[in-house]
Amino acid sequence: TTTTTTTTTTTIITTTMSSTAVAPAAAAASSKPSFVTSGETLQERTKGKDVRLSNIVAAKAVADAVRTSLGPRGMDKLMTLSDGEVLISNDGATILSKMNVLHPAAKMLVELSQSQDIEAGDGTTTVVVLAGALLDACGSLLAKSIHPTAIASAFLMASQKSKEILESIARPVNLTNREALLQAVTTCLSSKVVSQYSDILAPIAVDSVLGIMESMESPNVDLRDIKMVQQMGGTVDDTELVNGLVLQKGSTKTAGGPSQMANAKIALLQYCLSAPKTDMDNNVVVSDYAAMDRILKEERKHILKLCKTIKKAGVNVVLLQKSILRDAYNELSLHFLAKMGILVVTDIERSDVNFICRTLGCTPIAHPDSFAETKLGFATHVGDVVMEGSSHKVTKFTGVKNPGKTVTVLLRGSNDLVLAESARSLHDAQCVVRSLVKERAIMAGGGAPEI
Repeated sequence: TTTTTTTTTTTIITTTMSSTAVAPAAAAASSKPSFVTSGETLQERTKGKDVRLSNIVAAKAVADAVRTSLGPRGMDKLMTLSDGEVLISNDGATILSKMNVLHPAAKMLVELSQSQDIEAGDGTTTVVVLAGALLDACGSLLAKSIHPTAIASAFLMASQKSKEILESIARPVNLTNREALLQAVTTCLSSKVVSQYSDILAPIAVDSVLGIMESMESPNVDLRDIKMVQQMGGTVDDTELVNGLVLQKGSTKTAGGPSQMANAKIALLQYCLSAPKTDMDNNVVVSDYAAMDRILKEERKHILKLCKTIKKAGVNVVLLQKSILRDAYNELSLHFLAKMGILVVTDIERSDVNFICRTLGCTPIAHPDSFAETKLGFATHVGDVVMEGSSHKVTKFTGVKNPGKTVTVLLRGSNDLVLAESARSLHDAQCVVRSLVKERAIMAGGGAPEI
C-alpha cells in the first residue's frame, strides 16, 4: 500500500511539473514555423542559411529539368498533362508552365521564363539555365560567409558591365537587309521540333512582322496584329501567309447560298436574325391553328424585314457574331439570305471581332437601323477554300481595302502536336524579328561574346 501511494504521488508531481514547463515553451514557440510529419506537429527554428540553401536546391532542380532541351542538340520533352493530353515541346516557357511547381523559389523561375517569353519571345530555356547556374555559384560564396546583399549588388554591377560589353561588340543591322533577318530567324528555329521546315517558316515570320510595320523607322511592332489560324491536314510545307483574313469556318450553305463572292461588301452583325424572345424563359402554348399560323406569318415577316434591310444596304457578305442568349440565326433567315445571293459566315467569336474590324475596315452593326456605308468592309474576293489533306473548309478574304494593318498566317500540320509546336515555334521566330525592330543590332550567339 505504501509503494502504490508513493508511485501515484510521484506521477502527479511529474505531470504537474511537465505541464508547468511546457506552458511557457508553447507560448514562446507559437511564433516559430511548424510543419506536420506523419501526424505529429514538430516545432523548429529554421535558420536563414538553411532557407537559402533550400531555395538554391529548388531552383537548380527546375533548371536541370529543362537544361537538356537547350540548344540545337537539345531534346524534346514528352509530357502527359493532368487531363491526359500529351504535349511534345522543347520551349522552356511551355514546359515550365505545365509543371506543377510548389516551392516558392522554383515558382519564381517559372515566372522568369514567362516574363522572358512576353518580353523577348525566345530564350525562355536559356534564362532558367543561367539563373540556375548563377544560384549554384552563389552557394560557394555563401559558404564563405559573404552576405547575400553583397552578392546581389555584385550581380547588378556585373549585369551592367555585361550589357556595356555586349553593346560594344554588337553589329548594327538594317531591316532592309532581308538576308540578315532570315539568318537570325533560322538560328532561332534550329532548336525547334520543326527545324527542318525553317526554310518555309523563316520567310513567313520575317514577312509577317515587316508587313504590319507602319514604317521602317517604327520603334516597336504589335504581334497581336498577326492572326494564326491552325488547320489540321496536309503538312507544314502547306503553311502560307495571307495578306487579308482567314476564318476557320467555311460559309453556311445549308440553304444553297453562294460560296464565292467578288467585290464583296461585308457587314459584321451583332444582332440576331431570328424571332425575338421574351426576357424571361417563358413558354407559350398555342392550341388554335389560326393563332399558330398567325405567329408563323409574323415571324416570317419579321425575319424577311431584317434580311431586306441587309440587302438594301448593298451588302453581299454577312458575318454573324455568335450569340449566347438566343439563336443568332435560323433556317428561315439563311433561306432568305441565300435567295438574295448573300454569302453568310456564322458563329464569329467575340474575341475575333476587333481583329476582323481592323483587317476589313468595317464597324460592328448592333441594330438593323444603324446600317451605313461607312460601317461596311470591302474585299476583292471572299470565298471558301478546301484544305488539302482534309475535307475542312475555311473562308479566305483577299484584296482588303486597307492592307498592311494586319496579316494572317494559315498554319497546316498532320496532327495536333505538330500544329501546336509549329505555332509556338513561329511565334518565337516572330518575336526575334520584333526584338530586331526594337533594338537593331545583332551578335554571334552560343557563348561567342565570352571569347
